[in-house]
Amino acid sequence: MQSLKWQVAKALPIKDVRIQDSFWSPYVKLIREVVMPYQWEALNDRIPEAEPSHAILNLKIAAGDEQGEFYGMVFQDSDVAKWLEAVGYLLETGEDPELEKLADDVIDLIGRAQREDGYLNTYYTLKEPGQEWTNLCECHELYTAGHFIEAAVSYYNATGKKKILDIVCRFADYINTVFGHGPTQIKGYDGHQEIELALVKLYRTTGNEVYLNLSKFFLEERGQGDFYLEEYEKRGKTRHWYNADMINDKKYSQTHLPIREQNSAEGHAVRAVYMAAGIADVAVETGDQGMLDACRKLWNNMVTKRMYITGGIGSMAFGEAFTVDYDLPNDTVYAETCASIGLIFFAQRMLQIEAKSEYADIMERALFNTVVAGMSQDGKQFFYVNPLEVWPDACGVNHNYDHVKPVRQGWFGCACCPPNIARLLASLGQYVYTIKNDCVYTHLYVGGDTKLEVKGKPFTLKQRSNFPWEGNVHFSIESEEDIAFTLALRVPNWNDQAELVINGQAVEWKSTLVNGYAMIERIWKSDDRVEWMLSMPILRMKGHPLLRETIGKVALQRGPLVYCMEEADNGKHLHQVRLQRQAQVKTRMVPDRLGGIQILQVPAYREMDDTWGTELYKSDETLQQEPITVEYIPYYAWANRGAGEMVVWVRD
Repeated sequence: MQSLKWQVAKALPIKDVRIQDSFWSPYVKLIREVVMPYQWEALNDRIPEAEPSHAILNLKIAAGDEQGEFYGMVFQDSDVAKWLEAVGYLLETGEDPELEKLADDVIDLIGRAQREDGYLNTYYTLKEPGQEWTNLCECHELYTAGHFIEAAVSYYNATGKKKILDIVCRFADYINTVFGHGPTQIKGYDGHQEIELALVKLYRTTGNEVYLNLSKFFLEERGQGDFYLEEYEKRGKTRHWYNADMINDKKYSQTHLPIREQNSAEGHAVRAVYMAAGIADVAVETGDQGMLDACRKLWNNMVTKRMYITGGIGSMAFGEAFTVDYDLPNDTVYAETCASIGLIFFAQRMLQIEAKSEYADIMERALFNTVVAGMSQDGKQFFYVNPLEVWPDACGVNHNYDHVKPVRQGWFGCACCPPNIARLLASLGQYVYTIKNDCVYTHLYVGGDTKLEVKGKPFTLKQRSNFPWEGNVHFSIESEEDIAFTLALRVPNWNDQAELVINGQAVEWKSTLVNGYAMIERIWKSDDRVEWMLSMPILRMKGHPLLRETIGKVALQRGPLVYCMEEADNGKHLHQVRLQRQAQVKTRMVPDRLGGIQILQVPAYREMDDTWGTELYKSDETLQQEPITVEYIPYYAWANRGAGEMVVWVRD
């Protein structure tokens, strides 16, 4: 079979993309200076108001450095691994001796906690020794291993230090002896996908095809037979989780069909997109067309029938899962932050396989809305769940909303989301561009200086803008010699007209459009200037007619940003607001609100309740309407001013 790997675009090394952006640079700085130290304190149980983690202490106990018992989730080690992975990305973009020393100490600790045979998992080492690999459905041993592997690759790429890489190679080699088609091996797979994409990263770093083949094995075994039921019966029908049936609910863990036969996004949303990212990776490396076709089917179903306008995925709290097509409730939504991060992973890989703007559009949508909303503006509080409508009075009283929090939390017992945000934003540079042969694709409009090379000729591509508040993006070239290459500029789906000016001269670009990218092919000279002027109309977005929750309502969007109304600006009872149709919406930059945002001022009506009386229901009653002007803020900024109502979809 012909390999696809030579036909795909490549992401750029993080060290070659230096972000200098009015919107994103403060976030990257926040990750480095606030989030990482805060999360380190959380991992060490030094934040009194946050739920305890015990993750570092678990490693110390497993290493013999401390006495005590395991505490936390069965996959608690993964929080440390994701923190370490983010450290690697930060060190790749800038030196930080203190952070590097801290990471080296953690790596030494991980090494001491590892067993002689290579096994690494504090839960089983401390709590259930001898029961390793007996409950793959529920206990996430391979998931945790995958995060250790990703951390090792990140740290090795940043520092060149091999200790953590050697640790995970020993672990992966051991796993390869445990799993496989041999008579004494386990012919199974983890309940939570993650190791599949991690093993491909390890293969690309080491060149050892054992790791690629092992990833392919885990993917191809998925959905074959009744593995989870067999291991359940073999271990005496015991369960780790008694509040959910992960064993018989095959859709929950995407085991209902072999991966090539799966046509829709099912089950736990994070697992689904991690799996899809792994399938895309293996498809590229092996040339497996069936796997690539499966990726396309999953993507299409997910983004056309099962995704929120904010880029959130996962409709219900039970199982943190997808449900059915067009079931997207706004108030009981789950939309886990990790799920949108996983969607970005999936989109990035699809962009490398086929540069289509639809993938970048979704990547941008999830990044600017759900992912950034997942962290408070001080970097110390986080959302696990990202609703599109919140009534705080019902939260904590109506148990249908038990998962919905009107304010972000300091930490979580299951704290996958905070370090996931950190590792994504720390590695943001690798999502901006890809390069294929002599074509440089611009997927995200994120300012910075990027080192590139085409046909052996190095150059620097500079990008500057006031995005997402303004749509004018400026590029410039710095090179010692003239270079022939194609600059591919994404035409976003929120843009209704764009102008291209090169060195002061207007250039026609529509005839060059390929899969949503303007392909600007020319011989570039140093100091060439490109102005890419994207319109940013205020869009009154509507949902598909089969979306029950959005019928008769609109959501406002400008550029990549989805907007919402918040009680802090508009008072209580936001459900009484109805927007005026065809009314002019004004924009205004407010530098001193929520870190500097652009608000929308929208003519509307508020239905009055002061003349209704005490009856709960009436016939043929006409409500009085008061003309008002409501203010919208970007969705990502909500809940930074205390608890209050919030709504994205409003009656029109």
